[in-house]
Amino acid sequence: MIRPLLLILIGSLHGLAHAQPAAGPRQPVDWVNPQIDTVKPRWFYFNSACRPFGMVNLSPDTQTKGDWDAGYRYDDDSIECFSHIHGWQLAGIAVMPVTGETDPAAYASHFSHDDETVRPGYHKVLLKDHGITAELTSTTRVGLHRYTYPGDKTARVIIDLSKPLMECEMLDIKAGPGADGTSIEGSFSMSPTKRRPKPFRAHFVASFPRKFTRIESAQDGRIILDFGKLDAPLLMKVGLSYTGIDGARLNLAAELPHWDFDRIVAESTADWNQWLGRIEVEGGSDSQMTKFYTDVWHSLLGRRIISDADGSYPDNTGDSTVIRKGTLPHYNFDALWGAQWSLNVLWPMAWPGVMDGFAETMVNMYQNGGLIPRGPAGGNPTYVMIGDPATSFFAAAWNKGIRNWNAEKAYEGLTKNAGIGGIRDHAGYEHDKDPAGGYMKYYINRGYVPEDIPGSRGLHRNGAAMTLESSYQDWCLAQFALALGKTDDAETLLKRSKNYTNLWDREVGWMRPRTMDGSWYEPFAPIAEGFTAKGFTESASAIYSFYVPHDLAGLAKLFGGPGAMAERLESNFQKASSRRFIADHGQHAISWVDYENQPSTGMAHIFSHLGKPWRSQYWVRQVQHHTFSDTTPYGGYNGDEDQGQMGALSALMAIGLFDMNGGAAIKPEYDLTAPLFKKVTIHLDPAYHPGGTFTIEAPDASPENIYIQSATLNGKPWNSFQIPHAEFINGGTLKLELGSTPQPSWGLE
Repeated sequence: MIRPLLLILIGSLHGLAHAQPAAGPRQPVDWVNPQIDTVKPRWFYFNSACRPFGMVNLSPDTQTKGDWDAGYRYDDDSIECFSHIHGWQLAGIAVMPVTGETDPAAYASHFSHDDETVRPGYHKVLLKDHGITAELTSTTRVGLHRYTYPGDKTARVIIDLSKPLMECEMLDIKAGPGADGTSIEGSFSMSPTKRRPKPFRAHFVASFPRKFTRIESAQDGRIILDFGKLDAPLLMKVGLSYTGIDGARLNLAAELPHWDFDRIVAESTADWNQWLGRIEVEGGSDSQMTKFYTDVWHSLLGRRIISDADGSYPDNTGDSTVIRKGTLPHYNFDALWGAQWSLNVLWPMAWPGVMDGFAETMVNMYQNGGLIPRGPAGGNPTYVMIGDPATSFFAAAWNKGIRNWNAEKAYEGLTKNAGIGGIRDHAGYEHDKDPAGGYMKYYINRGYVPEDIPGSRGLHRNGAAMTLESSYQDWCLAQFALALGKTDDAETLLKRSKNYTNLWDREVGWMRPRTMDGSWYEPFAPIAEGFTAKGFTESASAIYSFYVPHDLAGLAKLFGGPGAMAERLESNFQKASSRRFIADHGQHAISWVDYENQPSTGMAHIFSHLGKPWRSQYWVRQVQHHTFSDTTPYGGYNGDEDQGQMGALSALMAIGLFDMNGGAAIKPEYDLTAPLFKKVTIHLDPAYHPGGTFTIEAPDASPENIYIQSATLNGKPWNSFQIPHAEFINGGTLKLELGSTPQPSWGLE
């Protein structure tokens, strides 16, 4: 639905509540607007007082119940609390400053965006009902608060450990004052959710620089601290740990031994500038700069560190939690489903060390729990979505030289996942140890997964999608096998990667589900009403028919040749353009193209692989502009950013780089389209890639000039739509001449 212009303008003005620099050139962090698309967020979406991948995400909550449409919602007018944990299936530690006259059972306060400052690492807001100015910042594992109270009223702080947050009830609460009279120590368990089947325990130490004059400890887990009347701001720091109280104390001591609030704000700003500044863009509009750096910021946020400063982390894969220690950060994250077209491409360019940490996390979970996970939460697999998307992640990491993890163990675990009883055999959220929603025996023996397997259980039991995604993942695992010299395994996997052909129905010209007896599923149409069309996960055949990123040449033969496939794809995009290439969330099956959800997010780049790079250049720009360019609280990510994936995808479109294979090929290559910016400088990490910087210069970049006319790489003519990763990591300069008319002959070598 198109909003009235007035509403868009109002939203644009309100979106400027994030702080602007007073003077001087703007740094990357100054462009970030955390309030983009906050009108209906997911619980883990909004971030303010947070570091990159921070364990602590200290932010206001205007709505505390629900995984969807919860957390900080822009159009709400009251704040219920400030809580410290906003993760994938994680929540906890609600606090609120109040005055003496406030009912501790109803402590929410009205607020206004006119009295609010929001930027990465800092949040400031006036709680109108209390007359308190609250300021928030953080280190990676410690939240730091500064409250300025009215001088004539009693200053109080409520630590509400019992408050339900997200989908969690808080259980087995244990808390009380520390021995010094200036701290509260405690722990609690987050109740299981439908996605996280086990409880998960968190521990904290809340410390103050002065003693409280009185403490009330309610039986329901609410602690109320009085500090009398104050003539100076009150500080509070909250150290968090998932290993124990000692871990929380360790994190406090390691990361925040002092009480200098402004110093932490400055350090947080510098930290974000260092991370965001790995990719510098110049020569774009204010809105393009804002959206780009907000996109990159999101890609470095939602997937959380859960290990302590000393590397200790909770392993919850067994019957009880075991504390272990790793050499790299240990993470909590949603599935990597679809990340082959987002995070797997963006992270290795500028932050390869992040991939090392995620890879080690998954290898450790395999060694201790028996499976490389699919979306771990609370130290345990959640079995979110389908397939084994970690396969493309590991292959991309290895083939891009990111290798600080045990490759043999990873390969062992991925091979197990690709067989009967592995992670692929678990349907969505099928938590039982012995899977019954699985399909691998059919996939291996028949070459496809039928619909309605007797006795299966779990969600997303969509045989056609399982077949197509497994075909791609088999190819990715084959690339990893080849890199490790396991040629026999690779041969078997490459044969299996052709299983997608078993779903092609020549009569209808689409990928089509099959039944248990091998016949085509009836009825059939390329799109359907609702969340999921039969056989396809959160999508329909119109999209999944193009889900063969590893063998587009083979797929084109099924369509009748590259021209016929390009014509069909063009038709899809034309039909989807009136909907801005998205569907309303929950109505994905109706879409011909759907950039609100992962299965579709490689589609615009397919044209380049069919001999029509200029059509990819056109449709990538259309999607980037119509789907992802909004910088108001009412758009930008279309309601489901999925922990950095859509931000990463939008950022890749903005700089004109992509990877259809998800980086998994033995020799990865980046697909080229026209960047939004006149200059893009990617600072390569010298610990991994010695080339210094890779620069893209496009001096004629503009809204009209979306077509590449010609290119040079390090001064030499370049007439391919792809740049090898090997060239990229050596550094250099890619110069693009852009124009407003297509150049069909460019990029075909």
